[in-house]
Parts: sequence; C-alpha cells; structure tokens
Amino acid sequence: MDESVGTAGAATGGEHSPVEGSSPGVVTPGAPRARTDRVFWIGILLSLFAALPALVAWAPQMTDYPSHLAGYKVMMAHGRDPFLTLYFLFRWEWTGNLGVELLMVPMAPIFGVEMAGRIIVALIPALTGLGIVAVSWALRRRVGIGPILALVTIWSPSLLMGFLNFSLSLALALFAFALWVRMEGSHWRRLVMIPVGFVVWLCHVSGWGILGVMVFGYEWTRRSSWRDWRPFLAPWPLIFPLLPMLAGMGANSQVSYGRWGVLEYKWAILYRALRSYDYLFDVSTLVVVLLVAFVALVVKRIDGRLGWAALLMFFLTLAVPRQIFGGDYADYRLSTTALMLLLMAVDFRSKVPLWLLVGGSLLFVSRTTLTSVVWYRDAQTARELIRALDYVPEGARVATAVGIPTRQWFFGPFEHFGSYAVVRRDAMENSNFALPDVHMLSMREQRYSFADPSQRILYSPNQRIDLRKFRPAFHADYLWYIGTSQPVALPDGAHIVYETSNSFLARMPDAVDLANPADGS
Repeated sequence: MDESVGTAGAATGGEHSPVEGSSPGVVTPGAPRARTDRVFWIGILLSLFAALPALVAWAPQMTDYPSHLAGYKVMMAHGRDPFLTLYFLFRWEWTGNLGVELLMVPMAPIFGVEMAGRIIVALIPALTGLGIVAVSWALRRRVGIGPILALVTIWSPSLLMGFLNFSLSLALALFAFALWVRMEGSHWRRLVMIPVGFVVWLCHVSGWGILGVMVFGYEWTRRSSWRDWRPFLAPWPLIFPLLPMLAGMGANSQVSYGRWGVLEYKWAILYRALRSYDYLFDVSTLVVVLLVAFVALVVKRIDGRLGWAALLMFFLTLAVPRQIFGGDYADYRLSTTALMLLLMAVDFRSKVPLWLLVGGSLLFVSRTTLTSVVWYRDAQTARELIRALDYVPEGARVATAVGIPTRQWFFGPFEHFGSYAVVRRDAMENSNFALPDVHMLSMREQRYSFADPSQRILYSPNQRIDLRKFRPAFHADYLWYIGTSQPVALPDGAHIVYETSNSFLARMPDAVDLANPADGS
C-alpha cells in the first residue's frame, strides 16, 4: 500500500496538494478548490439509482424484512392494540441495534409502518452510495474508478438479507469517517465525533466498530514511524459507547463460530461477498473487481488511508465469530465491507479512461437492475401470498411453515413472510424475531417455541415434507404453508381455505372462533 501518503502528511502537518496526479490527501483551507469533475456527479447519480429495487417493488423483498416490520408494528401499537398486547411483550433497551426502530418512532405515525419501512429501505442504499462518494471526495477531492467499483457492494448479502440497522449504521459510518477527514486540524473534531460515534453505535454496534477501524487505518497511515503510538489513541472520541456496553445495556453473551467446519464456512463468506441472485454473475463480478484491486496493488495505487482499514477488516472477517450478542452472520457482514474499503482505496490518480468508467458503472447498474427485476417478480408473487390473510380473522393464531431447500445461492424472500400476519391481522405468528434476552420483542407465551426459526423446514432434494409433524401447528388456528415443494400430508382435520401455486392456508380443526373467543379457550 502507498505509505507515502501518510508520511508526507505527518511531515507537513497534514497539508496535501489537491492537484490531480499528486499525492492525495486532505485539502487545507487555503488550498485552491479542485474542479468538480464529471465522475463526481456520476457517482451521485449512481448512488441515487441504488434505491431502484425499493421503488419498483410494493414491499422490500428482503429475507428478514417482514419480521422486522412485525417488530415495528408491535413496538408502535403495544399497549394499545388488544391482540398484540395479549400475544407479545416489548421492552425498549438502549443498545447498539436501534437504527430503524428510532426512525420508525416519528415516521410510522405519518406514513404507516409499511410505507415508512419502504422509505427507509430506499434511503439506505442511496445513503451508502453517497457515503462512498463523500469519503472519496474528502480524501482526494475527486472520485475515481475505485469508488465507482465500490458501489457494487451496496446491495450486499447483509442488505439483501435485511440487516437494516447494520446497513444504516454502515452508511452513517462512511459519512462520519468523511467528516473525520474533513475536520483534520480542527480543534472541534474530537468534540464533534463524540456524539457522532454514539449515533453510529445506536444504529448498530458493527457500524461503530467499522468506523473505528477506518479512523485507525487513516491515522496509522499518517504515523511518523512504526513506533508511533498516536494512531492507537486517535480514535478515543469514538470509545464512549463502550460505557453502556460494559454496563450491560442490551448486552447478550451469546458467541458462536457455528456448528460446522469453521474454515469451510469462512471461505464461503469470502467468495460469497457479493452473493445475490445469480451464482455466475456474482462470482464473476467478484473476480473482476479483485483483479482491478490487484492491479492497483501491483502498481502501488492503493491508498493506505483506506487500504489498511480494508486489511484489518479482512482479518476481522476471519477472526470474528459468526454469532455475537445474539445476532447472526456478524463476520459475513464484514467480508463485503472489507471488499468495499479495498475498492475505495484503489486510486490510479489519473483521469479515468472513459471505457473503464463506463464498464465500472455498467457493472453496478446491471447488478442493481437484476435486483430490481427479481424484487419486482417476487413482489408479484407476494401479492398472491398475502391474499391468504383475507381469510384470517383479526387476532388469530397463525403457524407459518416455510419449505427451504438446504442448498440455494439466492436469498429466499419468503422465509419470514408469515410475519405479515402480525402486520396486517394483529395475529400471533411464529416467524418473528422474538427471543427473550436477545430481542426487544418476545412472546408472552413461553411454554412452547413460537418464534424464529420454528417456521423453517429445511429439506433435501429427495426429502418429503410431512406437516403432521409440524409442532407450531398444534398451537394455532391456521397453518400457512409457503414453498415450492408440496407437502405430502397435512395435520389431521386441517382443511385448505386458500391456495396458490406455491402456498396454501389451512384452518385447523380446533381453531378459536374469534367472534366468541371464549369458546376456544
């Protein structure tokens, strides 16, 4: 990595020339303002284009999204809605995982929970792209091919799975890092970054950690020697969220590397860093961007101010457990972030050739367009699925069963679709993130498991699905099955009241008559 950037900055007190082709760095107040080139505006337009999937689909087609939406519904209506209060418990905790929840408090009363969720989902990828552009502009006063290629990481596996709080915190971490760079030499920087660090942490603890890594990498590049200890102390304004964590606010001690081969799993999350909906396209994209980064490394055009952070993020991907604080895929989130930082560090310092600019832009546009097409298609299927709720009375108990192949590359959008029963019918349903001491939402009834992952039925190609053994149905009024593999048997006495090509809703024989709930109690 090009360390001349850091040593020059340290020797001159942080002053760098903004002239094209010279060492990139922070522009001092007295330096001439660089011309806003066309690549900057292309970066802005591409960032806004990143919101397209959320605009073409009537509801975001993320794996976890319906269950998050159900949590927001209970959060907003708990104590006022009789059914939701009867079935669920909700306890606010000030913890590093509150980004969208806090946004929902003012937005849900204005737009409704579903529309507010869709707006937030559209904003997150756009903000992430604008954050990438902001970092590049703060460091170099221009946007090169590296940041343009980095846009392909916006629709990451984390975002497609529906890790909304993490994705929001990552976007804010990029802006916070750009602010750190822009305030170089200001006496106010440390004071400003204390609340900024808290905001990023409140959205999600992983975004806060990524911000710390970026700040350390930036300061490490500016060290005067290998013995210089100042980079280790420079991020101290970001350390204050450790206080509520050490006090146990929202802490969960669950840590796990997974139940199967750790090395095999770690390799999987590396080569799946751009996993979306097409294996060949995703892996080919990864190979292309890594080749560009490799060429930049060979010709010494990796900006160490982001390159060291990318390297640290890669090692953290290997070292961090899969599950931390009750959250899954803690390390998978970091693999795509490491790739994002690596591509942002690519800095050829010369005018971007038109063919390379067009190629990088088309790569991002094509991936975002593919996501949009898939989301639109899946949203049409979702319209058929959700009509089943027309046959579900308000406040019913719904057991959702989702057939999931043991091996598939694309992300299934319907694994948590049953949570719409909570959103639309105030129902008790079993696919929600509602585990005590892990989530703020939990089930009031704890005698049996009626939360995620009880809805998941994993099956191999030769395996048949027998719903007579599906335990959540024993405690439900309705059984809602979603999957392309048709079950061979239903629970005794269940009869189908609604059916599509890949789903059905069945009324259970002991269903409560909600016109007179006492009859079923």
